Amino acid sequence: MTYTQGTMRDSRLFLALIASLSIGACQPQNDPNSAKGSFSGKTYPATINSIYFRAFKSEKELELWIQENPEDKFSLYNTYPVLRASGRLGPKRKQHDGQVPEGFYEVDRFNPESQFHLSLGLNYPNVSDSVRSDREKPGTDIFIHGSNVSIGCLAMGNPAIEEIYKIAEVAKKSGNPIRVDIFPFRMAEENLKTQPEKLKQHLNFWRQELLPGYTYFEENHIPMPYTVADDGAYKQIQN
Repeated sequence: MTYTQGTMRDSRLFLALIASLSIGACQPQNDPNSAKGSFSGKTYPATINSIYFRAFKSEKELELWIQENPEDKFSLYNTYPVLRASGRLGPKRKQHDGQVPEGFYEVDRFNPESQFHLSLGLNYPNVSDSVRSDREKPGTDIFIHGSNVSIGCLAMGNPAIEEIYKIAEVAKKSGNPIRVDIFPFRMAEENLKTQPEKLKQHLNFWRQELLPGYTYFEENHIPMPYTVADDGAYKQIQN
C-alpha cells in the first residue's frame, strides 16, 4: 500500500479522535461540585457528613467549615463577607429590636423561594432564647440569605448564598444538624477587654457562655457540645 501525504494526515486525525474519546471517557462529566462559576472558586466533597457555620458580627464575616467523614475534624472551606447585618453587639431579646442573635443555633429550614434569593432559617428563638427573650414577642424568622439588605439577619449577597446553599443541601443528606454559632466578635482577650462601657452589660454572657464555645472550637475544630440550664444559660457538656 502506498502512503500519500493525504492518507497519512487522515490516519493522524483518526488516531487523534480515538485518543480524545478514550481520554474523555475517563473524565468526570457535569461535576456538580465543580468550582466553575462558584463564589469562592473552590470545590467541595461529593459527600459531606456535616457543616458548621461561625458568624462574627463585628468583623462581618461568616465562616463555613466542612466535616467530610464522621471521624474527621472540621476544615475551613471559606470565609464569606457579610454584606449587611443590622443592630449592634449583644443578643437579640425581642421582636423588632433589629438585633442579630448571639448564641448557638441550628439551620431548621431551607427556603429556595426566598424573597432574598435563597435562605437558610435558624431556630431562633432556641431553648435559651425562650427563657431569656420577651415571652410574648421574642421575634422570629432569622435567616442567612442573599441580597444585601437585612433586619436581624445575615445578608450574604446572591452569589455567596448560592454556594452556601448548595453545600448545605449536600450536608443535609447526611441527616446531621447544621450548627450555626453567632459571636459578637472574634473572642480574643483583647477584644473582650476593649468593648465600650455601654456594652459591658453583655460581658458575663460573652465570657461565661460564648467564650467557652469559641475556645473549644479553636482548640478542637469540633463544635462544643452544650446544654441549656433552667435560667437559659449555655453550659458546656464535659466529656
